[in-house]
Amino acid sequence: MDEFMLRALLAGGAIALVSGPLGAFIVWRRMAYFGDTLAHAALLGVALGLLLQVNLTLAIVVVCLLLAVVLVLLQQQHRLASDTLLGILSHTTLSLGLLSLAWMDGLRVDLLGYLFGDILAVSWGDLYWIAGAVVASLVALGFMWQPLLRITVHEEMARVEGVPVVAVRLAFMLVIALLIAVAMKVVGVLLITSLLIIPAATASHFARTPEQMALLASLFGVLAVGGGLFGSLQWDLPAGPAVVFCAALVFFAGPYWMGSRSSR
Repeated sequence: MDEFMLRALLAGGAIALVSGPLGAFIVWRRMAYFGDTLAHAALLGVALGLLLQVNLTLAIVVVCLLLAVVLVLLQQQHRLASDTLLGILSHTTLSLGLLSLAWMDGLRVDLLGYLFGDILAVSWGDLYWIAGAVVASLVALGFMWQPLLRITVHEEMARVEGVPVVAVRLAFMLVIALLIAVAMKVVGVLLITSLLIIPAATASHFARTPEQMALLASLFGVLAVGGGLFGSLQWDLPAGPAVVFCAALVFFAGPYWMGSRSSR
């Protein structure tokens, strides 16, 4: 196996591993638009990183984390609905990122690479960032699992039982922000939310417990990465979109497979 393919498989598999449980909570809590908002903010992080001449991954992480904090603070005011706030922040950060890149005269930026990713160009340095983020995310999820389940089932009841709802919600958003920041290199701004949502939605066809759904979502994500990379090499396709398309194929095949089993 070529070294670039090994790096791509390791990076994609690691991201899919943590995207499973995170995506399960995103589906349960109907937070798909939040993932899009953070993904759009990542482009602003790229622009600021280039402007300030700092590590791009670090700049993306900082911008995404700051946006998650701002969103939680705005939600506490209860003046606007969450989807309205997300729409405002999503398009504002995306526009600011594009404007910032346009103002940098003499700087050529591979915008398509940031929008759609390039998993085959992942370096060992990128892989270290991804591995660190995945380990940190899994550890954080381990501590948050039960509180998050309680909040997801009944937020008011969880608050009465003493669960620190705001703190847990903020921690969850920060973990998502961290994952999106490091996964941008793999599937890009426009496709990262798909990798979070589609495998989790596929797992919902088969899982009977939250733990099963999280594990199956990770498994389907890994399969999508492997299938997408194979298709990319076999038919000379862009790798990021191929991974997402492979995940979508599994999603649409899931109900058919379940129906064929039940008819036996």
